[in-house]
Amino acid sequence: MIDWIKAARLRTLPLSLSGIIMGAFIAKWRLYGEGGTWDWKIFALALLVTLFYQVLSNFANDYGDGVKGTDAKRINEAETRAVASGKITAKQMKNAVIILSLLSFAATVALLYVAFIPQYMNEFYIFIGLGVASILAAIGYTVGKKPYGYMGLGDIFVFIFFGLVSVCGSYFLFTKTFSWDILLPGTAVGMMSMAVLNLNNMRDIESDRHTGKHTLALRLGFKNAMIYEMILLQLPLILILIFLGLNGFIQSQNYYVFIVMILLFPFAKLRRSIMSVKEPRELDPFLKQVGILTFVMALLTAIGLNFFK
Repeated sequence: MIDWIKAARLRTLPLSLSGIIMGAFIAKWRLYGEGGTWDWKIFALALLVTLFYQVLSNFANDYGDGVKGTDAKRINEAETRAVASGKITAKQMKNAVIILSLLSFAATVALLYVAFIPQYMNEFYIFIGLGVASILAAIGYTVGKKPYGYMGLGDIFVFIFFGLVSVCGSYFLFTKTFSWDILLPGTAVGMMSMAVLNLNNMRDIESDRHTGKHTLALRLGFKNAMIYEMILLQLPLILILIFLGLNGFIQSQNYYVFIVMILLFPFAKLRRSIMSVKEPRELDPFLKQVGILTFVMALLTAIGLNFFK
């Protein structure tokens, strides 16, 4: 059991939950202002679906990199995963991926049933398609003959599914409407998710070079990937500030909503620490830190909007 828990890579869960928290509580704030209702059942099911997707993605990545021999050549031994180490066989992991895919789809259907049935049938079918696409994206990063993670497309998919789909999709589940300004926090969470993936790929840049995993970090080179990382970690709070400004909070007397801006200081410290790194393997501790900062960013945004009225 301990090997399966390690393979689930629980340290990635705060990042995956961030988009749901951001979208759901922006929806709660907006519905409160319009006299609408916010359903806790939708929120709970959305969290469950996201957890399934994240564990599915981690199992699929473990399986894909394991059978391709990528993990066997990891320079950072801490990242040697279950299939590569032989603690879990490839067949067992493949079966786990299949089971998680089915559970993910079942949870998705349950979520969408609660959110859309019976009044919003068209939206139900559209989101079923998004759910299937999310499951395929979770698997397709390292699994298959042409996994997109090996072609340098991982950043784009992470931005779309961890950012836009997660935040904008969860917002829509509650409000049944789309507002263009939700793209700002969606982009902020998406960029933080890209920052985590880029750190991961920068850490593994030498081993990926030898295994043919052509990540964006490898294509850019370590120096340019570091510049890219700094941009990804610089913009999210600016996007959140713009979102709050567009919604009238700068002119209002409710300054508590800007509580999220206290993260300017830990963000600045994090950027300085990452820039001081000389060896790629030294980047590993920062993956968890960026994930936690993303989670705190979403949480403080939710608190500022909903608990300081």
